[in-house]
Amino acid sequence: MKAEFPKWTKQFQKAYPEIWRAFQELGEQCHRAGPLDTRTRRLVKIGIAAGAGSQGALHSAVRNALTDGISPDEIRHAILLSITTIGFPHGQAALSWAEDVIAKK
Repeated sequence: MKAEFPKWTKQFQKAYPEIWRAFQELGEQCHRAGPLDTRTRRLVKIGIAAGAGSQGALHSAVRNALTDGISPDEIRHAILLSITTIGFPHGQAALSWAEDVIAKK
């Protein structure tokens, strides 16, 4: 699944290419900084995005997880685990955001 960035992100990339490259590099460095494997990192990122209540981050995390072979059921389970911490309404929102991306798969 090819990442399709939202219109605003594309505008930001064009307007501030050096900042975008630095942001991308920071993400890559964070991923390489520890012992977690790709699968675990992707699931953690889904949980973080759900907890932060960030629709854009959740969409991105789900796209990346699907690209790396993580199943929709595993993605849903990662979000379900967040419900007792972030609350039922926030968990439901995160599930709906995940389904936005899963439906396009």
